[in-house]
Amino acid sequence: MAAVFLYLVFSVALPAIIFIVHRSSRCRRLRLPPGSLGLPFVGETLQLISAYKTENPEPFIDERVNRFGSVFTTHVFGEPTVFSVDPETNRFILQNEGKLFECSYPGSISNLLGKHSLLLMKGNLHKKMHSLTMSFANSSIIRDHLLVDIDRLIRLNLDSWPDRVLLMEEAKKITFELTMKQLMSFDPCEWTESLRKEYVLVIEGFFSVPLPIFSPTYRRAIKARTKVAEALSLVVKQRRIESESGEKRKDMLGALLASDDDGGLSDEGIVDFLVALLVAGYETTSTSMTLAVKFLTETPLALAQIMVSVR
Repeated sequence: MAAVFLYLVFSVALPAIIFIVHRSSRCRRLRLPPGSLGLPFVGETLQLISAYKTENPEPFIDERVNRFGSVFTTHVFGEPTVFSVDPETNRFILQNEGKLFECSYPGSISNLLGKHSLLLMKGNLHKKMHSLTMSFANSSIIRDHLLVDIDRLIRLNLDSWPDRVLLMEEAKKITFELTMKQLMSFDPCEWTESLRKEYVLVIEGFFSVPLPIFSPTYRRAIKARTKVAEALSLVVKQRRIESESGEKRKDMLGALLASDDDGGLSDEGIVDFLVALLVAGYETTSTSMTLAVKFLTETPLALAQIMVSVR
């Protein structure tokens, strides 16, 4: 047992020393802002995840701002990362995106998004796909059906609620079902619920240590991403056959297939694109819905004014 322990210590310690030296020399070469890279391999990912899971994640930022200033370096999700809470710096970065700066994600997150994800695209292809997405979002298809679908899905879920529910979880479920309807015209069913459960595992992987050997959460996320991709691939293949035979559907997948006249998007590319759109609205929309209920419940006057305007 002692021999095994010593082997594990040396097998971890030796790469750690090399990693520390490599990181230190790399940071000096890049002249990154002041900060701390934390533990070898893990960096400060654990602290960030712990803060994210509390009611107030801001101390992670505040502590480092007090120590290093409004622009500081850390190491999260497997890569050195610069945080900025300085308005002028942030404005400069946003104004020069695509010129001096390029949008990117850590490799661990890219693995979950897929190499053809909209969030990872750059240049003309990104502009094309972004334009396609916005055109669909502003189309008459959305205007004519979105509110109707929202009302129907919310009523359907409300009817199935017991006396006590976790609102945030229910909001996530509604968001996912609505997104599936807009993307691929699927109404809630056993298949969509099974897909949602796998998708939740993928989302959890975004906020985990990106080391499959040591992180069961990230390992489950990778496996779930494969299952989601396989399920969506079958849908894309069937819809492509239908599209080629002249059958069209008015959803995001239909728009993607219709725009693919030059063969620019493979089935894998469309799947990655759909996964990215599912990711984009899942947490943000459900959080906004939950906070809206919370604040309206705590502000009876505002709730009463909304009820009057609705009537």
